[in-house]
Amino acid sequence: MSENNTQDVPPDHLAVHPASPHFNAEVLQRGVGIRFKGRQRTDIEEYSIPEGWVKVQAGKTVDRKGRPLLIKLQGEVEAWFEDLGEDAPVAKKD
Repeated sequence: MSENNTQDVPPDHLAVHPASPHFNAEVLQRGVGIRFKGRQRTDIEEYSIPEGWVKVQAGKTVDRKGRPLLIKLQGEVEAWFEDLGEDAPVAKKD
């Protein structure tokens, strides 16, 4: 992959919580679209394309530190940058 093409697809693993080692504010500012099991989702807290999972909030339940409890769902994950428009390159498992 060329360097320019690499910048056009989101990373394989990304999280929205700043304490996570997979957090990247610059990537999140661009806007990342997620499709999980063929359906576009907006409630994803973390995803891993190669491992095929996403984490979503489990209702309004929080842990003792006030962070939302997350559940891990298995399935096909695709990600793209929303700022590139309709024909954005999609990162997905090969």
